[in-house]
Formats: sequence, C-alpha cells, structure tokens
Amino acid sequence: VQLQASGGGLVQAGDSLRLSCAASGHSFRRYTLGWFRQAPGMEREFVAAIRYNNHVVYADSVKGRFTISRDNAKNAVYLQMNSLKPEDTAVYYCSASSTIISSEISNHRSYNYWGQGTLVTVSS
Repeated sequence: VQLQASGGGLVQAGDSLRLSCAASGHSFRRYTLGWFRQAPGMEREFVAAIRYNNHVVYADSVKGRFTISRDNAKNAVYLQMNSLKPEDTAVYYCSASSTIISSEISNHRSYNYWGQGTLVTVSS
C-alpha cells in the first residue's frame, strides 16, 4: 500500500495550490483520508480529514481557506489551499486510516498509512 503526495511548491502569500495524493495497492473507499503538515522543528499538525461518507473536518487555522475532497474512483484525495500565508509553510503529508473514531480524527497516531510528503513554501 502506497500513498504518493504531489503538488507542493513555492508560492507567494495570497496564492493558491492544490495538493494531490494518489493511493495504490489498496482501495481506500471506506477509509478516512487526512492531510497533516510539519514545519521545521515543529510537531506534525492536523490540517484536514475526510471520512468515507464525505464528512470533513478542518483545523481552525485553515478553516475557510482550505478544502479537502476525495475521488474514490481514482483512489485519490486532494487539498485545495487558497489565500496561503507564510505560516502555512511546511511539508504536507497525506494519510489514511482504516479504523478511526471521530474524537481521534485529528490525531496523527490514528492513521496507519502515510505518503512521503510534499513541500509547500509560502513567501511573504
């Protein structure tokens, strides 16, 4: 089972980026899919998650700016990031969980599959 994240890059504050994550080796149709990020010297931080029924959860810091979506036919999850800020700079990781309870959806330890990460740099 592999997750492959892509779409990161260097942008200016206020710009947009769309991250993609393609899964292979297994159907993630019934999985919760998430995005986390990690800035240098910081803990891994929850960004957004989408359950198998398309219920979504966002971190307060990205609510209203980021949108998570999934395409089960393509076994993929996306993160549309608008109005980017310098504090959004981080390596972004996609993740998947086969068994997760709502109260733990923002806990990175609840996810058992991870992509390799894609770097997003937002300049001021």
